[in-house]
Amino acid sequence: MRTLRTTPGRPPDWRSRPHPAAALRALTGGTEPPPAVMGETAQPPRPGIGVGVVITSPAHPNCVLLGKRKGPVGAGTYQLPGGHLEFGESLAECAARETLEEAALRLRNVRFASAVNAVCAAARYHYVTVLMKGEAEPGAEPRNREPEKNEGWEWVKWDEFPPADQLFWALRCLREQGYNPFTEELDHLKGYTGSHQLA
Repeated sequence: MRTLRTTPGRPPDWRSRPHPAAALRALTGGTEPPPAVMGETAQPPRPGIGVGVVITSPAHPNCVLLGKRKGPVGAGTYQLPGGHLEFGESLAECAARETLEEAALRLRNVRFASAVNAVCAAARYHYVTVLMKGEAEPGAEPRNREPEKNEGWEWVKWDEFPPADQLFWALRCLREQGYNPFTEELDHLKGYTGSHQLA
């Protein structure tokens, strides 16, 4: 292992420090340590950052676009289009990209709608999801471009939603906040403490 180069009166040169991964390999003989080191328990994963999109359409009054999830987490629950925020991306860019990738829709007037902090310890799920809102272009209808992840898209009236236990966590939290996609008010965020513990 290299030593730090120092000059009297100057702090150690950070460039001469070994990379943490190299130092770890040196300490463990080139192997990665087990999850628990020195009596510590494995830490849960850090929360993810997602973007969900509430999409409305002039052709479908009072409706938003919903899909039904496939896969190991939340299978069979209803979801909004959305996904992970990519490096350097704005929230609006992420919303537009994910909607195009998943539902083949281009969005207009994308703006902030809400944010939720959803935790399900049993599923080791913890996401902070920023919800954006946008309108589909007139006459445009969704296509399911990721059938391995989603059963299909449908327009569902906001006032005739499936029950809460059939909603994927971010959407369930959004509904519990009292969000209304047909107003521009943000009253649903007043008093929100950022905590949704889900069973």
